[in-house]
Amino acid sequence: MDIAALLTSAGINIAVCVVLFSFYSVLRKQPSNVNVYFGRRLASQHSRRIDLCLERFVPSPSWILKAWETSEDEILAIGGLDAVVFVRILVFSIRVFSIAAVICTILVLPVNYHGMDRMYKNIPLESLEVFTIENVKEGSKWLWAHCLALYIITLSACALLYFDDAEHMCKVIRDASMERTCKPSFMQCCCSGAPTISFKKISTEMGSTHGRTCNTDLHLDTGKKECSSAFVFFKSRYAALTAAQVLQTSNPMLWVTDVAPEPHDVYWSNICIPYRQLWIRRIATLAASVAFMLVFLIPVTFVQGLTQLEKLQKMFPFLTGILKEKFVNQVVTGYLPSVILVLFLCAVPPVMILFSAVEGSISRSARKKSACFKVLYFTIWNVFFVNVFTGSVISQLSVFSSVTDLPAQLAKAVPAQATFFTTYILSSGWASLAVEVMQIFPLLRNLFQRFILRLKEDALDGSLSFPYHTEVPRILLFGFLGFTCAILAPLMLPFLLVYFFIAYLVYRNQIINVYITKYDSGGQFWPIVHNTTVFSLLFSQLIALGVFGLKRSSVASGFTIPLLIGTLLFHQYCRQRFLPVFRSNSAQILIDLDRRDGHSGRMEEIYEHLRSAYNQSSLMPHTTSQPECVSLHEDKDSGPSSSEDMETGNENEISQKDRPRPIQRTLSMSSDKSVLGVKQ
Repeated sequence: MDIAALLTSAGINIAVCVVLFSFYSVLRKQPSNVNVYFGRRLASQHSRRIDLCLERFVPSPSWILKAWETSEDEILAIGGLDAVVFVRILVFSIRVFSIAAVICTILVLPVNYHGMDRMYKNIPLESLEVFTIENVKEGSKWLWAHCLALYIITLSACALLYFDDAEHMCKVIRDASMERTCKPSFMQCCCSGAPTISFKKISTEMGSTHGRTCNTDLHLDTGKKECSSAFVFFKSRYAALTAAQVLQTSNPMLWVTDVAPEPHDVYWSNICIPYRQLWIRRIATLAASVAFMLVFLIPVTFVQGLTQLEKLQKMFPFLTGILKEKFVNQVVTGYLPSVILVLFLCAVPPVMILFSAVEGSISRSARKKSACFKVLYFTIWNVFFVNVFTGSVISQLSVFSSVTDLPAQLAKAVPAQATFFTTYILSSGWASLAVEVMQIFPLLRNLFQRFILRLKEDALDGSLSFPYHTEVPRILLFGFLGFTCAILAPLMLPFLLVYFFIAYLVYRNQIINVYITKYDSGGQFWPIVHNTTVFSLLFSQLIALGVFGLKRSSVASGFTIPLLIGTLLFHQYCRQRFLPVFRSNSAQILIDLDRRDGHSGRMEEIYEHLRSAYNQSSLMPHTTSQPECVSLHEDKDSGPSSSEDMETGNENEISQKDRPRPIQRTLSMSSDKSVLGVKQ
């Protein structure tokens, strides 16, 4: 592929983005689309119709300014800790790849371009390979520039991970825990079935914490047992955490306890799954995921065939004449392969969210987190490794038959595929952001309801929650590609940096206006981000070590080894320093929160809410009697309440009555005082 083909792909994607962003800036001003582009605000405020005027039909950048000006505290109040984590991913990516783009453009790119003695062409006619490390001759003394750039990128990433992100996220989570307003979130014992199950309140003097009773629990009347699960409630968070972590019987599979999810986070259809089935379900979903990855080799192989015109002409001789056309050649090699791959990848998140539900997660946030893992591994494997190793299934089998040669083969193959990854960033990155902000499917559904079905009311789609399981893996995949190809093919970095800048504005706009937050994981996506970033750094260093070996640069290879060791030590330190904070709250925080509850005088009010919070029928008002633990609303929120002007509404007036407060579940552990018990 040459520069002209890359510019053709970039031009097509830029045109798509400009058109869709312009349409969005007009469509969002139309009163009939308020439920599409302001669903989050519509659910919390009253809508004021916009008067008919010419301004409604003129594109404007007002939404960009609003997204830029919104503070992190407002993001926290609107979308919770998961939204803050997501924005921090983008901020981290912008910072680290800004550094990488400057260093590699100034230091590495000239070395790559002038790496060999050859006849130079005009830049548009140059092949993209001359801008990669492949163009550097063996034994070149200039490979120290690549090694220096690798050091700068790694040190910058580690410093940003530790000081602007890991410590920052721990502080945000701690503050969110301490500043909560004692909203009651530990309520009724609830099992499956339509009838309300009776329960008794039993006070057990098991000791005292700071002079007060530390344990009061609720348990089911087993006379009418419908399900082998129950919600047990305590007077203090500390007592609930202790009960959740302590082994209840000598047989660890007889009574299993865990901290309960928040009421709106409970995935009711999985509550009654027997504990003994979980490991079988996990093995089955793992096998299904692997099988799905293998089946996906077919479209990836087809896509790779499009990037190699010689093979394409041999397979389809009748296309030879068409492919000789310059523009057709540029479109087929520079734009079409990545678009086809993106279309195939659209089927992955729904399949993975289904697998995660089958696994048996008892909370919706845990289901999304599990799906995030699966989508991340799937995309890294298929988009990167399979594309690197293959032009056909046969060549894949020959590659993996010699595992000992894997590092050297990666070192040869990754630079050669860097051009494809650049076009993939354009198609899956830039264009996908334009599609995201347009909300094409909700828009088409809204138009169908209004002009075909003649529905006049704003029908709010309460199921429109932020697709973290789709977007987090996408951003981490781009980060993985950026770290891996930074010194190998630095021409990718400007395109990647533009993507992160646009994504920062688009996703902030979507969090502010579109997506409704009823539950979240309490910031549990950040460990995934940290681990993936460190893995990306280590992998990029291993690839660089292999490339330096192939280029016979002993100095660059020797200096890369200490960098690998240092990155591993940094990762191990961060696991010891930060990971425990994300796994459980400290006793000090829990005791302080319990004291605040006692001093606030709201304990009686909290107890009054006990009978309604985990009532399945109250959480899902449209459900009828159900014979089993089945939720009729997956990721669905209640209908709209009230909203002020969609454009200028005050964010501080968000109704807390219709939407739970952000992140009551801090750090993978619910801040409430309930424990989910399962008896086998």
